[in-house]
Amino acid sequence: MSNSIILSSLYLPPISYLHAIQKHDVPVKIDPYEHFQKQTYRSRTCIGTANGVLDLFVPIEHGRKQRVTMKEVRINDDHDWQRLHWQSIQTAYRSSAYFEYYEDDFHTFYNQKYDFLFDYNIKQLELIFKVLKIKKPIEFTDLYVKDYDDAFDYRNTIHPKKETVYLNQKPYYQLFEDRTGFIPNLSVIDLIFNQGPQSKNYL
Repeated sequence: MSNSIILSSLYLPPISYLHAIQKHDVPVKIDPYEHFQKQTYRSRTCIGTANGVLDLFVPIEHGRKQRVTMKEVRINDDHDWQRLHWQSIQTAYRSSAYFEYYEDDFHTFYNQKYDFLFDYNIKQLELIFKVLKIKKPIEFTDLYVKDYDDAFDYRNTIHPKKETVYLNQKPYYQLFEDRTGFIPNLSVIDLIFNQGPQSKNYL
């Protein structure tokens, strides 16, 4: 019997991430000790715009060490990426039904500096849990385990290029659906800004 769900810390995670959390009635454990992987949702999120999907990347510092744990990854603030990300989010969602309701909560993450990507992602996840009224505590693993025998492990299955967690996602109303068609598995903020309090029921 699996006793927890093991997840990576992701930047404004996709809907499939929250679906997995809601699907299993077990504690949520985030892994700080896994190695950072490029081209994944750990530092990337996808939002829906009038022109389709827009990927937003948190820039990170690349040191000499090729392999670093998630909790060691530092954010690179050489460029004003936070302002650019927030402008993109505003442009995509300011006309959505619930953007103004949640705007101030999410704007906090774009005018406050964070040194580490892991901390940044976890703070966002705490807000997302609050918005979605998910009552599960967020816990952390004590060390890296490659394969779990007693847990639902989603660290490598929720991935931009091999999504298998939430196939056949039921459509919900999206702002630019008339232009782009329904786009599945965007960042959960797409669901929140378009569906508001109904988001949890959708998951």
